[in-house]
Amino acid sequence: MARYTGPRWKLSRRLGISLSGTGKELAKRPYAPGQHGPGQRKKLSEYGLQLQEKQKLRLMYGVSEKQFRNLFVRSGKMKGVHGENFMKLLESRLDNLVYRLGFARTRAQARQLVVHRHITVNGKTVDRPSYQVQPGDVIGLREKSRNLTVVKEALEERQYLPEYLSFDENKLEGTYTRLPERSELPSEINETMIVEFYSR
Repeated sequence: MARYTGPRWKLSRRLGISLSGTGKELAKRPYAPGQHGPGQRKKLSEYGLQLQEKQKLRLMYGVSEKQFRNLFVRSGKMKGVHGENFMKLLESRLDNLVYRLGFARTRAQARQLVVHRHITVNGKTVDRPSYQVQPGDVIGLREKSRNLTVVKEALEERQYLPEYLSFDENKLEGTYTRLPERSELPSEINETMIVEFYSR
């Protein structure tokens, strides 16, 4: 299944979640799209709820169905809680951490920065958005990419930095200091429903 590239605001409203991370999509009309306005949501089956939860998380991180599934399988082989491990692997993707550090306004923009070879990990250029960053790794910008307007504007607009990241303003690089706790990851996701979906 290809990555979704349709109207994300409408999708955000249908899923009841801000896919951009800004919350702007739900500010004006915090209900599903459709001609009948609010109060028209159909009651979903258990399968429907599980599927919706999976789509919420997959679209939030902008991951293809295949990548999502592969990460899910991988997280099941790790010690600990399957759903939490899965969330931590998604959070550890390079494109996501580029976004969290404030180099980009959205995950889609962060993915572009990585693909176009603007981002380094431990001093080496990495152009794979799905690259799994390890605790202790340093994410930075290539020398010639430091003056990119999109990066400067994004850094100026950065709201906050998660506690599992540190940022050096002078070097314009961030360190993934540790794996996040579940409480530091998106609270609007019920990952146990995703585990149930794939366990069917």
